[in-house]
Amino acid sequence: MSTILPDAPWRRREGLDRLAAILGGSVGEARFVGGVVRDTLLGIDAADIDIATAHPPAEVLRRLKEAGIKAVPTGLAHGTVTAILAGQPIEVTTLRRDVATDGRHALVAFTDDWREDADRRDFTMNALYADPATGAVYDYHDGLTDLAAGRVRFIGDPLRRIAEDHLRILRFFRFHARFGDAIDDAGLAACAARANDLMALSRERIAAELLKLLVARDAVRVVALMVEHGILRAVLPEIDAAGIARLTALAALEARSGTAPDAIRRLAALIPAEHADAVGARLKLSNTDRKRLNAATAGPGSEGPNALAYRCGMTVAIDRLLLAGNDIRAIEGWPVPRLPITGGALVTRGLAKGPQVATALRTIESQWIEEGFPDASRVETIADAVVAETLAGRG
Repeated sequence: MSTILPDAPWRRREGLDRLAAILGGSVGEARFVGGVVRDTLLGIDAADIDIATAHPPAEVLRRLKEAGIKAVPTGLAHGTVTAILAGQPIEVTTLRRDVATDGRHALVAFTDDWREDADRRDFTMNALYADPATGAVYDYHDGLTDLAAGRVRFIGDPLRRIAEDHLRILRFFRFHARFGDAIDDAGLAACAARANDLMALSRERIAAELLKLLVARDAVRVVALMVEHGILRAVLPEIDAAGIARLTALAALEARSGTAPDAIRRLAALIPAEHADAVGARLKLSNTDRKRLNAATAGPGSEGPNALAYRCGMTVAIDRLLLAGNDIRAIEGWPVPRLPITGGALVTRGLAKGPQVATALRTIESQWIEEGFPDASRVETIADAVVAETLAGRG
C-alpha cells in the first residue's frame, strides 16, 4: 500500500497549487521534496517548502515569468530559483547529480532522473518526494522505514557521503538529535573516522550546524555521544566531559523552569568560561552573540535577579541565573523598568551639568535598585535627598 502525504496547513498556502501546476506537477515534472515531506509525515509543522522539478532553471524562470510569479535566481549554478507566493519564498530546484565534490562544494549537472537526484542527497529520510496532486510519496532509499524507526541513515556508503560534503558529519548528529532513537552504527563509525575533515570547513558553517544541534530535542545525549567519539575534538577541543555535565544541568533547569532551550546559552555551558572569547571568535559569531557568550557565566550577581535583569538585560540575566543554577521565577514576565528621573530634573534642582549630575544619577539609581524599584514618587524623594547632600558637600 502506497504512502500518502497527510494534509497539512502548508498545503493550502495561497498560490501553491497553481505553482505546482505551472511546473508540471500533474504530469510528474514537479514534486515536494525533503524536509517538508519528512516533517509532514511526522506530524511536524513544516517551516519551508521545497519543490524539485525536472525542468532546467531557465525553463523554471520562463514559466514563472509567464505566469506572473515573482522569481529570484537565488542559486542558478545549483539549479535553485525562489518563487515568491503571497510574500513567502518557495525554493524550486532542478533535479541534479554530482559531477565533482571536494568536501565543501559540489559541481552539479542537471538531470530529469528522480533517482539520480535522490542518490545525491544525504540521508534516507531527506530523500522523500511527494506528488503535489495526489500526495503519493516516492521513496528511493527506504527512507520511510528509517523515518518510522527514528534512524538517521546515510544514503549509500557513509564514508563516500562524508567525503562529498564534510558538513554531513554535523548534520548526521543534528538530525539524530532531532529525529533519532537508536544511532546508526555505520554512520557513527564513519563520522568518527572522518571527524578531522571538519577542519576543512568554514567556521561559519560549523557554527550554524552546531547552534541548530544544541537546541534539538535530544541535544544533551547526542553532544555527549559526539564528545565520547571525538567528533568535535579537531574544531572545538575545549568541549569535554565537564562541559557535558554543565550542559546536562542547564538543560534540566531549563526544563523545570519552562525556559526554551537557547543555543548560545547552551554553548556557554559546554565550554570553560575562560575560553568563551576564543571560541566565539573561532566560530565567527556575531558581536552580540560573542558578548553574550562572554557574559553568560559571570554568575548571578549580589543584588538579586531583578537588579541583574535591569543592569544586564533580561536575556543575559536569564543566562547567568540558569548557568549558576539559580531560580528565574522572580523575573519571568517582569517588565524591566526605566529609572523614572532624568539628569535634566537634577539640573533644575541646582546641580551642574556633567560629572556632578552623572554621579548623582548613579547614586539615585543604586538606592532605587536596592529598594526594589519603587515608583516615581519615591524616586523624587530619593533625588531630593541626594541633591541636597551633593549641594551641601559642594558648599
